[in-house]
Amino acid sequence: METVIGVFSSRERAAGAIRELLSCKVPQESIAFLTRSEAEAKLVGRDLGAMAGGVVGMGLVAGTALLAVPGIGEVIAIGAGAAAILFGAMAGSSMSRMSTNPATPLEVPAEPDSEDARFFREVLKEGRSLIVVRTDDQEAAAAACTILNRLGLGIQGSVPSRMHTATRQAGQVTILDVSGRITVGEGNVMLRHVLHELLEHGRNKILLNLQDVTYLDSAGLGELVRSYTTVRNQDGEFKLLNPSKRVSDLLQATKLSTIFDIQTDEASALQSFTPEKESRAGA
Repeated sequence: METVIGVFSSRERAAGAIRELLSCKVPQESIAFLTRSEAEAKLVGRDLGAMAGGVVGMGLVAGTALLAVPGIGEVIAIGAGAAAILFGAMAGSSMSRMSTNPATPLEVPAEPDSEDARFFREVLKEGRSLIVVRTDDQEAAAAACTILNRLGLGIQGSVPSRMHTATRQAGQVTILDVSGRITVGEGNVMLRHVLHELLEHGRNKILLNLQDVTYLDSAGLGELVRSYTTVRNQDGEFKLLNPSKRVSDLLQATKLSTIFDIQTDEASALQSFTPEKESRAGA
């Protein structure tokens, strides 16, 4: 399953991205749109609504959920599984109830079940909107990545360098050195594979060195979120080390820099990990 994330500060660009995703045959059920703006939701909803077969309530598409999120306020979630993507819980009957009565917000627990919900909540808190595409179709993922890179708050341009990885051990911490580009269908899959191998061998304290990463696209951003979530779900720790300027700019633009534990010095980063004895005691 590929995850591609686009962050938007303009409602027109978000709506344009949805239109292009649909015109490029990205499956509608793979697209989720999250926003705090009713006006933005209506603009985007017109395009999704045409595919969904109509609108309801406030002019939003069928399948829309209005969610009351602690610390943020009301969030509008459009698309199959949008609420689940944000809060890590299948909405089931609640989603159906919200579709027919979007004027009454669904209360969401203060502590969501999924780790990646923290990322999306932080972006929404900053007044930005999110388009998340999750699909098993490699062609659809590549098309979505191209569109969200161009229209979202990403880094434009590309570089020829392919991704390479190397691992080294520093006590209990595995340092994963990455160079080149983390992009759809290549770098993101390689990073996922390396991380899976590390976790299978019980190495769940990971410092991802991004100093030599020259390019990160929307799928690469999604893979960083996935990596963080995967490691945390294995009771581990996942930190970023010295991101390159391109990567740092992207994390700043999307506000995800406030969520990742980002270190700028390797020695200090290694000391910041929880000692093994304390980890076992906490468990």
